[in-house]
Amino acid sequence: MATDYYELLGVGRDASSDDLKRAYRQLAREFHPDANPNDAQAEAKFKEISEAYAVLSDDEARARYDQFGHEGLRSGGMGGDPFNFDLNDIFENFFGGNPFGGGRNRRPSGPPPGEDQEIMLDLAFDEAVFGVDKKVEIQTAVACDNCAGSGAAKGTTARSCTACGGVGQVRQMRQSLLGQMVTTAPCPTCAGLGEEIADPCQICRGEGRHRDTMSYEVRVPPGIDSGSTLRLTGRGAAGPRGGPSGDLYVHLRVEDSDTFVRDGDTLHAELHVTMLQAALGARIDFETLDGVVELAVPPGTQPGEVFRLRDYGVPRLEGRGRGRGELLVSIKVAVPSKLSKDDEEQLRQIAERRGEKVADPGDRTVLGKIRSAFQ
Repeated sequence: MATDYYELLGVGRDASSDDLKRAYRQLAREFHPDANPNDAQAEAKFKEISEAYAVLSDDEARARYDQFGHEGLRSGGMGGDPFNFDLNDIFENFFGGNPFGGGRNRRPSGPPPGEDQEIMLDLAFDEAVFGVDKKVEIQTAVACDNCAGSGAAKGTTARSCTACGGVGQVRQMRQSLLGQMVTTAPCPTCAGLGEEIADPCQICRGEGRHRDTMSYEVRVPPGIDSGSTLRLTGRGAAGPRGGPSGDLYVHLRVEDSDTFVRDGDTLHAELHVTMLQAALGARIDFETLDGVVELAVPPGTQPGEVFRLRDYGVPRLEGRGRGRGELLVSIKVAVPSKLSKDDEEQLRQIAERRGEKVADPGDRTVLGKIRSAFQ
């Protein structure tokens, strides 16, 4: 026994046209083959609900179905095969096009756009931090000057395609499990453009564009980082036969710094001081990205202590707040590996006064004993 169409769509027999549309749209999205690849049950369900909507959305077919059921549809009273419908027409009526892709497209509104293109741009560390204007060159399609991008020889114009009548598509009838269905495809004569060129331009051979090298200025904003991409609208390939240009996507790659490590808006660096500078304090010049600043190292500074320099980090990109991040400078204490006899004697005297145990003069076995203790 055939399944009731109203039950298939989950609506009552008094459902309005809008009710049918909403119910079918929800079920179509759920069971469409594109959303359920290799699922035979979902495909069968999709065909059933499509059949149900095709009948119930037609006032005459719905009236016969309400009065006679499925037999009323097979009796020929509908004036032919009741399942001879274009499924893409259903999507077109209330989706404005097939929501899953494919199917019939609208009448071409003009030549297609050109392709988007990509390029890699390398930046120095400070260029990414402060921003920079850089020139890039790219091999791309540009509009033909000889024909002004039309593709037609001077003094001539394109004409409507005789094969498709200027629509850019051809319709084909095919047999399916639901009966005869109409499908559409780009016109093979005009490649979907809807136009033919009887006398093509000799320079671009009717394409309306040709290859050339283009140079563009890229404005890199301050605070950019590796992996970011800038979009230059209309700087991609020119479209065929006067179509709009695509976009150019500039992928950024930032060189590492010998001094700084970046973490978002924060910069990290190290300041190497001597043992005595850390113990006694010092004023040391430190080279930041903004120039030299004097850092005051207080007496008794310990290794690993961090000095925080506000607004010496990376400028914040728009949308992440204003101002700049911080520069965090970590102290590294350098211990001398060799001492003069006078320096060694003075340090021993200091150690003795502080009551600190140190190795005896000339005792070079201490390190070896320490190592052996951990083996």
